[in-house]
Amino acid sequence: MGTAGFHATLLVVGFEAEAAATVATDDVREVSTASEAIETVSAGAIDCVLTAGTLPDGTGLGLLESIRERDPALPVVLAPADGDEALASEAIAADVTEYVPREDGPDALAAAVDRALDRGRDRRERRAQARQFEAVFEDPGAYSWVLEPDGRVRRASDAALGAIDATDRDVRGEWFWTLPWWDRTEDGRSTIRAAVERAADGTIAYRELTRTGTDDGGGGARPRTLEVTIRPVRDESGTVVSLLAEATDVTERVRLEEELRESEELHRVTLNEMTDTVLITDDEGEFTYVCPNVHFIFGYTDDEIHEMGTIDDLLEPDLFDRDRLAEEGVLTNVECTATDKAGREHTLLVNVREVSIQGGTLLYSCRDVTKRKRREEALTALHGTARELLYAETDREIADRIVADAADVLDLEASAAFLFDTDENVLRPAATSAVMERLHGPFSSRRANADTISGQVFVEGESRFFADVHESPTLSDPTTDVRSAGFVPLGDHGVFVAGSADVDAFDEVTRELADLLATTAEAALDRVERERRLRERDRELKRQNRTLSRLDGMNEIIREIDQALVGAETRTEIEDAVCERLTSADRFSFAWIGTTDPADERLESTAHSGTERGRGYLDSVRLALPDGTEPAVRTAIEREVTVVSNVVDRLHDDPWREAALARDYQSVASVPLAYDEFTYGVLTVYADRPDAFDETTRAVLAELGETIAAAIAAVERKRALVTDSRTRFEFDVHDDGFVFARLAREADARLSFDGGVRQHEDGASVFVTVEGASPQTIASVAADLVAVEDAQVITGDGDAGDGNGTGGGSVLLELSRPFLALRLADHGVVLRSVEATPEEARVVVDVPSTVDERGGAAVVSNAFDDIELRSKRTVDRTTARDLRTTLLDRLTDRQLEVVQLAYYGGYFESPRAKTGEDVAETLDISPAAFYRHTRTVQRKLFEVLFEDVGLPANTAPTVE
Repeated sequence: MGTAGFHATLLVVGFEAEAAATVATDDVREVSTASEAIETVSAGAIDCVLTAGTLPDGTGLGLLESIRERDPALPVVLAPADGDEALASEAIAADVTEYVPREDGPDALAAAVDRALDRGRDRRERRAQARQFEAVFEDPGAYSWVLEPDGRVRRASDAALGAIDATDRDVRGEWFWTLPWWDRTEDGRSTIRAAVERAADGTIAYRELTRTGTDDGGGGARPRTLEVTIRPVRDESGTVVSLLAEATDVTERVRLEEELRESEELHRVTLNEMTDTVLITDDEGEFTYVCPNVHFIFGYTDDEIHEMGTIDDLLEPDLFDRDRLAEEGVLTNVECTATDKAGREHTLLVNVREVSIQGGTLLYSCRDVTKRKRREEALTALHGTARELLYAETDREIADRIVADAADVLDLEASAAFLFDTDENVLRPAATSAVMERLHGPFSSRRANADTISGQVFVEGESRFFADVHESPTLSDPTTDVRSAGFVPLGDHGVFVAGSADVDAFDEVTRELADLLATTAEAALDRVERERRLRERDRELKRQNRTLSRLDGMNEIIREIDQALVGAETRTEIEDAVCERLTSADRFSFAWIGTTDPADERLESTAHSGTERGRGYLDSVRLALPDGTEPAVRTAIEREVTVVSNVVDRLHDDPWREAALARDYQSVASVPLAYDEFTYGVLTVYADRPDAFDETTRAVLAELGETIAAAIAAVERKRALVTDSRTRFEFDVHDDGFVFARLAREADARLSFDGGVRQHEDGASVFVTVEGASPQTIASVAADLVAVEDAQVITGDGDAGDGNGTGGGSVLLELSRPFLALRLADHGVVLRSVEATPEEARVVVDVPSTVDERGGAAVVSNAFDDIELRSKRTVDRTTARDLRTTLLDRLTDRQLEVVQLAYYGGYFESPRAKTGEDVAETLDISPAAFYRHTRTVQRKLFEVLFEDVGLPANTAPTVE
């Protein structure tokens, strides 16, 4: 093959063994599927891919596109079974390296692979050369220019521009010898022009110039010596296409060389303190002088160097051209590679000069630039890593990249990356190199604490390097074959680990590069995290916008329903309005309100609205109690909100789901219509999409259920005021917590209450008639009860209501909320009377015909722990309106308070138990005000009796 002398690894994909053998190269790996090929390419060390057109899990074209996403430069040969012009066009568009149908024969296939390998090798070499050129060109220690062959400036390095305070635009296209660089040099322009012309002819030109009047930073000025090198750059045909010029400030080196010539002894002393090594030989290359510091670079003593023979045994043979040296007098920055006593290679820059010192004719000044060279190469690799990290989208991609590039940047094959798991507070291994796997084995997760080295480094945020990690007391795995190890934090994201099987593998440069690699990765991880947070924020904002839109829609529904509830006069109007508003404008597909039938056997629809198929749905599903599974039935049984987010779930478990899905009902919500522990039915809503009822919608519907129930209770109360027929219930109460029962028991008295209640902000006021005990006793007992805010004796059985007798009287009780009569009134139920003795208590209530009897009785039952229904009967009123209600509607609170206190205080008895002045004093008003209030009440009473009701003067009304 054309790749002789070049070791290449070929990956053959989807070929039979016989076909693969025809294209065998140094190393052939065979896989059958595209996924195996991607995995092999991702692992690295593949120089070319040869793929068939059709693969078991895809196509060769698809594999080509996947490879290009990972490695745009990897050569790929696509070899379908038959030629196809359309496929060839697509392959070329996808950047295929070679396209050759297998029908062309094995020779054509082998030739295509050869060409692809050559192109891949050339591309790698060009990329490497480009990276090397950029590293040299931007060396801050030198000034560099790229010139046209005629000497015009094409490009200048930042250092060269900064030294003359110019921009690239200022110098581009100018003659190189006209730049301000050469203004203060003797014959500088002509010298540089001659050097450019020499280089344009194809010969490297070296010139040394002295520049005068240069500020040294201390306020003075001294000459500077510049060493200028201009090299020709040729294309493949050998034509000079550009020139590379480099100027280096060698003032110090020239000064030292001058001092060397002036005094050899001083020169020797100086060399002992320098890291550069100076060697002097005769024309045959035998050493005449060896600098004492030679061991700094080569590891040999000066005696060992003398014994070595000639300088060709120490440096590369034919290091320079003797004719050129004779012509130019000095050769500078000759790069070569030398091996020290320990077998380590060093990169040297050697200056060669003709001298005449004690039999020596050639002086070699050797500078070890191994670290600088290594740093340049590492920084070039690091630059490539940083560029790749710009496109990384996940933390794991970044971890994989820094582990993959660690070998080039650090010259260490063993590396791994741990990423911090914030949910579990552990460092998890995210990427591991093959060498690290071999030396250490698989890593496990580690707690982010001081128990391990990686945990310590992560918590403290400081890098740690070990010449031998086995000496660390916190080494987690003493069996590891890793000796030298470096642990570098990746900020808040994790820890990077690099190591070697050798001891003391981390020098100053390696540590610096490890920190730079980790810092680069940390910046990439920060970027990925920021982008991830922005994406999460965008998603959250979209979610919030959707929620707000739904909430706005629900608020609009609530406003419309509230308006409808305000104007509704009947329960039917309320229920119809609610269902219509919920299904208008395609808000929901179907809504209905159901109540239990009298026998508590099933739910019955009282109102519904929505699609025409809705009624058919109610007829087709089982709404029986208590074993039904339909959401409305479950809500009626449990009196809790029921939500089915997706009707399709458990489709065949509940028959109602199939009926709902047939009508495109995808989700359901059912809420009880409950107010003050009393249920008026259930409201059930169906939507045409899954998950239509989120937490906000559920809460709104639940509150809507309470609002609807309150509205129904209000219209029931309103109708109860004008109805003529009602059901009267008598209950025996055995609840020790009932305030009247407790007062009667503790005072050993009989208490009665005729249902008259005056409501105020903090509770209610009632007048209680006392028998068998003094009212003062009742007031004393009441003072110890939490349910009683205040107790005031109105009359007693003794003298003028002094309250000290034992025969009875009346007491005004201020009761705190919730008082029984107020709770019952909220549901249209009227408390008629209460009688309590030390042995029992009886409560009588009226339930108007417009209120469900069972519900009314349930309201009373729910108010007590132990209650028993004694009797039930129907009561008809004989008048068109309730006399008492009509009268109370006409009285003010103050008028009612005055007349109640007068009545229960015995003012209207004959003889009077209390005078008007006594009652006025109790009320803290004047007697005149008292008489005015009583006369007003009497007048309003007679108005109701004779004018509104219309009874004849000699007819007495029947009042319940």
